Amino acid sequence: MMAANENEVLLVEDDPNDAELIVRAFKKGKLTMSLVHLRDGAEAMDYVNIRRARERASLPKVIMLDLKLPKLNGLEVLRKLKSDVLTRDIPVVILTSSQEESDIAQAYSLGVNSYILKPIESDEFSKTVVDMGSYWLRLNRTRRRHEGDL
Repeated sequence: MMAANENEVLLVEDDPNDAELIVRAFKKGKLTMSLVHLRDGAEAMDYVNIRRARERASLPKVIMLDLKLPKLNGLEVLRKLKSDVLTRDIPVVILTSSQEESDIAQAYSLGVNSYILKPIESDEFSKTVVDMGSYWLRLNRTRRRHEGDL
């Protein structure tokens, strides 16, 4: 059975300062027991592909994805996730500093579930992350994928 892990968040963020703020905000908000932090898009795809290939492996409940990543950018990771029948239902939240209309438009055309700008001020950044995490982990309900669902 390929079910979303109720407690796992996959964070794909190459900026160590932003990643630290996000991890601290999740701990402060008591949002998750398992937050996996990866630093580039290729690493993220390897992680997801290994998880989905394992029999009965669970996939993350939500993926928080930066756009400007080394090796494989966030839009390409999003494209791959949303084009795969086994991963397309995983909610993907882009958390980025890019305000480019073209990035926003492309992200939504590829199926992103939410596009959030990173606030510059650390307290606001923390509050944004806690609010986002609360919604996706506590309030939102996702479709459960069962063996044979394709």
